[in-house]
Amino acid sequence: MVDEKPNKYESHTSLPIPTYDEAISSRPSSSSQSYLGPEEISNDAERQGLLGQQDSVGRRPGGYQAPTVESARSSLESERFLSFSEDGSARISSEDPGREINQMEIIDHETDRGAARYLQMGRVISKRITSLRNTLSSFRLPLQLIFPRFSYLRNRTPGLPNWSQSNWLLIGRFIAIIFVMLLVYAVFASISFPMNRGSPGVGQMYDPESVKAYVQGHVNEDKIKSYLEYLTSYDKVAGTEGSYVSAQWVEGLFTAARLENVLMQRYDVHLNFPKSGGRRVAIIHPPEMVWAAIVEEERVYKNPTPQQKQTLAFHGHSRSGNVTGPLIYANYGSREDFKTLKASGVDVKGAIVLVRYYGSQGDRALKVKAAELAGAAGCIIYSDPAEDGFLKGTPWPEGRWRPSDGVQRGAVSLMSWVIGDVLTPGFASQPHSKFSDGHERLSKDQNPGLVNIPSLPLAWRDARKLLQSLKGYGQKVSESWIGGVPEVPEWWSGDKDSPVVRLVNEQDEIEDQPIYNVHGSITGLEQHDKVIYVGNHRDSWCFGAADPGSGTAVMLEVVRIFGTLRDLGWRPLRTISFASWDAGEYNLIGSTESVEHHIDEIRLNGIGYLNVDVGVAGSHFRASASPLLERALLRVLSLTIDPAENRTFRSLWDEKGSQLEGLGAGSDYVAFQDLAGCSSIDFGFTGPGYPYHSCYDNFEWMKRFGDPGFHYHKALAQIWALLILEIADKPILPYDMGAYASAVTGYVDQLEKHANNEKLRTQSKQAAEFNLTSLRKAADLFVTNAESFHKFEREWTELVYGGGGYESNVMAIKRMSHNTRMANFETHLLDLSENGGLPGREQFKHILFAPQKWSSYDEAFFPAIRDAIEADDWTLAQREVEKVADILAKASDKLLH
Repeated sequence: MVDEKPNKYESHTSLPIPTYDEAISSRPSSSSQSYLGPEEISNDAERQGLLGQQDSVGRRPGGYQAPTVESARSSLESERFLSFSEDGSARISSEDPGREINQMEIIDHETDRGAARYLQMGRVISKRITSLRNTLSSFRLPLQLIFPRFSYLRNRTPGLPNWSQSNWLLIGRFIAIIFVMLLVYAVFASISFPMNRGSPGVGQMYDPESVKAYVQGHVNEDKIKSYLEYLTSYDKVAGTEGSYVSAQWVEGLFTAARLENVLMQRYDVHLNFPKSGGRRVAIIHPPEMVWAAIVEEERVYKNPTPQQKQTLAFHGHSRSGNVTGPLIYANYGSREDFKTLKASGVDVKGAIVLVRYYGSQGDRALKVKAAELAGAAGCIIYSDPAEDGFLKGTPWPEGRWRPSDGVQRGAVSLMSWVIGDVLTPGFASQPHSKFSDGHERLSKDQNPGLVNIPSLPLAWRDARKLLQSLKGYGQKVSESWIGGVPEVPEWWSGDKDSPVVRLVNEQDEIEDQPIYNVHGSITGLEQHDKVIYVGNHRDSWCFGAADPGSGTAVMLEVVRIFGTLRDLGWRPLRTISFASWDAGEYNLIGSTESVEHHIDEIRLNGIGYLNVDVGVAGSHFRASASPLLERALLRVLSLTIDPAENRTFRSLWDEKGSQLEGLGAGSDYVAFQDLAGCSSIDFGFTGPGYPYHSCYDNFEWMKRFGDPGFHYHKALAQIWALLILEIADKPILPYDMGAYASAVTGYVDQLEKHANNEKLRTQSKQAAEFNLTSLRKAADLFVTNAESFHKFEREWTELVYGGGGYESNVMAIKRMSHNTRMANFETHLLDLSENGGLPGREQFKHILFAPQKWSSYDEAFFPAIRDAIEADDWTLAQREVEKVADILAKASDKLLH
């Protein structure tokens, strides 16, 4: 047995991170200043589009040295232009530093922005007038044939007095001035509203296609790699010093990228942390079988740095407790598995149940809840090699799969029932002094978002002894219950006479622990109140290379590139808001509290939310989204290349028959989609498997197995950045109501099939009378209205682009109204009636999407209706059908009216 590690969450001097008092103070401690960010590139180099990296400063051989404020400042003061050579090294650029900017029609940044805009416009006006003058001067018309000299009449007509000649001259000059003014106005208008050059609006000076090329061509995988190397150099469990330091670091990078409104937003939430020596799994009876589990993972790094301290193995939001009982094996821990045990005569009341991850119940929290409802006293969840180890492939350190001592940490809060801070569902968990409207925190006891029995995660190295001890107790299990743990010759269920196991889970539970989201934005040029949200959670259970570090590192590179464009004067049509969420691993707390804090604003002005969680864990691209975003995604995939296949991701997507997946409760999009009605997408690259939520998910794993050349990190940055541009900078939002209507029709078909199957099972009168007539009618109306709605886009395209790119003010207003109705459609699908929402899960408001009640990672279409059917309440199910049909019909009508 290895000794218990010191309390990971106590202060230590080796890691230069602030104490708790320093963390919550208004000024960062000096210890944290060295973590403000990686080397910054010269402003001049950024401005020229030569986004190279300076020679490393203060980098130790074989180790990562976080840059200091001084190194960043010296970088900013550098006057040399740098770019990357083919091997990725920095070099001084010998090319004309203004060439690339001229190609993008970007003016010199050192000029005042307002003056620069008019200077650029003046140059274009001058060129157009010169061109017109040269054109007119090239004509040689025989004017004497058109206007004869009339010399005969002139000689016989009395001359005009001198004063009349002078007045006629003045009048002629006045007419000439008016003509010139009209000409200048015409040229000015053609520049101010240049639809053929991209987006409408005064001062727009960038061709959208060149901006896309710039963004796509300036993604730097070496920078992404350096971000990830820093992010994985220490743990970032939510609410700890490491998470706070990473928030400061991200804030520094947002500021360095010159994002606007950069801030760290604090919320006080319920979190738990394990106590040193406070977790134990042991066989305590009979005496000859006494044994204790190691519990912790082995040392991941042979020679760790002072910062590389491993986190303890525990479950977030688990219940404290010290319980004993007979050991019973319950397969995957689903409700069906516990029914099987009961049917075979095995009573789990008062028992310690052992279940394995994945399988028929993918959500670890619902495994614990199912055990609780079956009467168990405690629950142990282990990682079986049949799903997550050597039977899938070579384990670490020779391969990518989880080793025998690997432990899967994770939260056991019931995120399919309550998301966010479980003590403040429905409102933001701001510090106590900011609470208003009579809101009060709920108790953690009998809380709808928490389980009520203790639990712990375990490696199969330890679970093997428990499984061996069950031989001869209870019944031999069926083949489908047999896992892959070696040296377990026979698998038995156990019973009330099984060996007695003690499960101890002592922890600190804090009801108002501070967490910090980091925000920054780029204000839109045309509709600054309309916002596209971009986010990734930052916290991790240990070092977190794939989850979520890969997503964080990629987002930081996207921010850097967009910050460069903003620094050069570029603005999107709509505002882009970037967010680094805290406590995403604990029930999606950071994103949910932020959405609840600003929910009215998001419902009114939110255009969409683009989320990346596990950015890269392999080379297979996947996406889950509202059908509204399908068109935009497929367009972006057609513009990006798979680095291994050398083909577009769109061609691979079509070849594999890939489709958008539904949105369950897997990541930070849930609050945006299901609470605020803001169309969302979650995407990234997956692989065969990785040591999920383990300290083995580290930088070395990513460098060797996840993405050795960081090529898929680069591809993800390109996809993410281009998708942002598609939604934030297209004159007409690239949303597809037709695809959404078609998807809804398919959802109705699936629901009907599900209901018919359940009818056969129940054979009740209410079930027989259940029908989807009104819902089918509403879906058909949506199809019709969606087709009519998109006619405007064709008319607008023909009128504006067919007319040389000129868009009148009236047409611009119609276009923006069209966009607003398109973006608001998702919000109109919320049940915002009094006490509205899913019955029993009222926090979820969307009538089409929610996580399945008993499978949170999976999506449920028409969730209120499905919940009622599964509860065998057919009267409620029919009532929900009528409500949902009414909301859907009204939402589709609002597209046209």
